[in-house]
Parts: sequence; C-alpha cells; structure tokens
Amino acid sequence: MWHQWIPFWRSGVSPHGDDVDLLFAGLIFVSLLVLGLLFFLLLLFCVRYRAGNPAERGDRIGKTWRLEIAWTAATLIGFLALFIWGATLFLDSYNAHRDDVSIFVVAKQWMWKVQHAGGQSEINALHIPVGRPVRLVMVSQDVIHSFFIPALRLKHDVVPGRYQDLEIKATTPGHYHLFCAEYCGTAHSGMTGEIVAMQAADFANWLTQQGPSSPLAQEGASLFRQLGCSGCHGAGSKIRAPPLEGVYGSPVPLADGSIVIADEKYIRDSILLPDSQIVAGYQADMPSFAGKVNEDQLLRLASYIKSIGSQP
Repeated sequence: MWHQWIPFWRSGVSPHGDDVDLLFAGLIFVSLLVLGLLFFLLLLFCVRYRAGNPAERGDRIGKTWRLEIAWTAATLIGFLALFIWGATLFLDSYNAHRDDVSIFVVAKQWMWKVQHAGGQSEINALHIPVGRPVRLVMVSQDVIHSFFIPALRLKHDVVPGRYQDLEIKATTPGHYHLFCAEYCGTAHSGMTGEIVAMQAADFANWLTQQGPSSPLAQEGASLFRQLGCSGCHGAGSKIRAPPLEGVYGSPVPLADGSIVIADEKYIRDSILLPDSQIVAGYQADMPSFAGKVNEDQLLRLASYIKSIGSQP
C-alpha cells in the first residue's frame, strides 16, 4: 500500500480507513502543490528583482485573460473534485443502518457511559465484535462532546438534547484509543477510553461474563409502568392515546400533515416534547416528562418501545 512508505503512518482498521487516508494524502498533495508554486514565484521574483540586477522595472503591465481564466478554472475544478470526493466518503462513512447492533452511549463530564442492549454497562470502554457493523446511539447529558476514534477514522459530535447516530465497524481485533475531541471542561484531557474489538465468539463470552443483568427493554418496561405510561398507552386503557405496538421503524402521520419515521429521536422527543409532534387524529393531552427522567431512563424507555415494535 502507498501509505506503507510514509514514516510513522498507521493504517486505519475500518472498511473506509484507506479511503480516508487517501483523501487526506490528496489534500496534503494539493496543499503542497499550491505552497510549492507560491514559494517558487516568491523565490523567482526575489532573485530576478534583487538589488543590482538590471531587470526591467518599468510600469508596463502585460495581462492575458486566457491565463487568468485557465488557472482560476483549474483551481476551482481541483477543489470541487476534492469536495465531492470528501462529501461522498462522508455520506458513506456516516450512513447508519437500522438493522445493526445498537449500543447506547451517554457522554457526561468527564466520562463515556456505554449501555448494551442486554443490560451490560461500561465506563470509558466499548467492546464490539469484529467485522460486524455496530450502531451507536449517542447523547450528551451536559455539554457538547465529540466521540473520536482515530484508528477507525471516525469522529462525531455528541450534543445535549438530541440523539446522534454513528455506525462503526472494526476489521482487526485490538485495543484502540477513544478521545473526546471537543473541549468540555477542566478535565477534558482526561475524558479518554478504549475501543476493544473482539472476535464474535470472544465478544459473546464477554457479554455472558459481565454478571447477571436485566435487558434494557425489560428495565424500560418496568419504568414504563412506574411512570404511568401504561395507563394511557396500555391495551386496556380507556384514554384514547396512540398505540405503541409496532410503531418503531414505522411512518407516523402527524397532525400538521407531515410524516416522520418512529426512531429513537422521535421517541425521545415524544416523551420530552409531546406537543412538538402530535399524531394525526389525537389530541395534545400527553404531559411532558422533561426534568422527570434522565438520559439513562430515556434510553431504557426507547429500548422497551423498540422491543414491542416488532410485534404488529
């Protein structure tokens, strides 16, 4: 590979790692090309018009529009090509699929809290299987953070108040650095962790060795009843509220005529901001739970609603 000849260069361990490296090398090459041309012209004029050199220093100015248009068009085309290349790679790298393994990540000052669907939790660590896409559903509990894995060539901001999707996939087992790439407070430099990529069998054994735990969906079901949600959305409820069975992943028509897909973001907004997206045919009677549930509880409620989403 071309990057094997570059000193201190470490290849990425994700499917798009080589593409990101190649794009980076292309940007460096174009920048060096422009910089080299600039220094060449500076050196040329310094030598040609140095003191004592009998070069013509008259006021005559020669100008050709063909040359002006040519170098301007060439520069524009070159940088547009880099933009299209980078945009295509960005869309391909950050396109999460709904059928991937979902893992929840809550960022807070100054740690990463990870919740697996089976109830296993981690602090400043994330275990994933090798060769299988993993969809991270991330949210911040306080300020803006940035989830950065240099070895996978991926970085995504994690902001408070909304979910962020990021699909990661490691091709080689190993331990890889995890950083927060957005200044988030006095202990920002200590907000680090690691990504542990394991073979599928080793990952399954690791899940079973984490001790007995309740799946997030089961804990969400208990919380669903404690908060009184089943009183309106339950099967035997006398209050007319939208049914939740089969809603996850389905299109939901709203009162304003628009249609949204019921994903984690929609579920979160429906709990905290119920008046923002009213389902068509229903009244805005649901109270807001903002300030009553934290991010960890919201993840459990979303997992529970997702679990009954496969039961039409």
